[in-house]
Amino acid sequence: MVCKFFVILQIITQQMSTLEDIQQSISTELQMLNQRIAESLSSSNKLMNQVVDGYLKSKGKLIRPILVILSAKLFGQVNDRVIASAAAVEMLHNASLIHDDVVDETKMRRSRPTINSLWDNHIAVLVGDFFVSSALQQAISTGDIRIVNALATLGKLLSIGEIDQIYNARFHKLDEKAYFEIISRKTASLFVSCIKIGAYSVDVDDKRLQSMCTFAELLGLCFQIKDDIFDYFGDEKIGKPTGNDLRENKITLPLLYALSRTDHPQCADMIQLSRKEELSTEEIHTLIEYAKECGGIEYAYDTMDRFRAQAMEILDTFPSSDVTRALASIFDYIIIREK
Repeated sequence: MVCKFFVILQIITQQMSTLEDIQQSISTELQMLNQRIAESLSSSNKLMNQVVDGYLKSKGKLIRPILVILSAKLFGQVNDRVIASAAAVEMLHNASLIHDDVVDETKMRRSRPTINSLWDNHIAVLVGDFFVSSALQQAISTGDIRIVNALATLGKLLSIGEIDQIYNARFHKLDEKAYFEIISRKTASLFVSCIKIGAYSVDVDDKRLQSMCTFAELLGLCFQIKDDIFDYFGDEKIGKPTGNDLRENKITLPLLYALSRTDHPQCADMIQLSRKEELSTEEIHTLIEYAKECGGIEYAYDTMDRFRAQAMEILDTFPSSDVTRALASIFDYIIIREK
């Protein structure tokens, strides 16, 4: 299984465009997006402007607004509503990151100090709220209630997904069904919303959109699975220590699979260990090694490979174009990225 998957990875790597290539192909739209975000977040308060300006210097890869733009290009032509919608999605996403950093007491993100570490939690929460309000303003500016509703629904799903994860961690609910329900809400919902909002902004709402929502769901699931795999291999590039999820009692797909291996002589002991309220560093290492030994990492990659195949079948129902090739490349990038 491992050899098969990594042969596929080599083929993907040879064929795909880089994320930078995709960004370059829509550079005009991204320039308009960045300008729209900067204008939306400008205020009369010097402190707010200082904090926001510092934050915007550490922009991420813009995958989510890129999906909004590509969705709009798939179904029509980019217009001002597309840019406003993409800005709304990116600001809401960043608001969730700012608030997450407060909750998790995160000190670094994207190799830069977080707002809560530079300033304090009070300011970070207020800045996050400012981002949320600015996102809503951009959504409202489109004049399309579907876009406003999609953004509001997204905010609810992100919150519920996080609460679900906390609940399952505290009460040790260990099964794949619960895992996929959580990552569908906390991660995939954002990708689905990007595709919906991009289509709405060019007045498309039909069966073609429904199939692309399935594509986006698969993309979002793979994004989170790959994020979870990082937790089994600590790396400074990722900025995430090994076993961070297990420290928070979060059991992700590789270990879930390993704990289902009842044929393994250590399985019962590992299930009992995984249910402990607090794990030592040594115990975390034991669970990680057990997940690797039982093929948990390979199982996670195999799952992503299966999801990718389903997603490519969906793209094949659309005429081949630069947009469909870019969407396929983003999917491949999500799987092979290193951070």
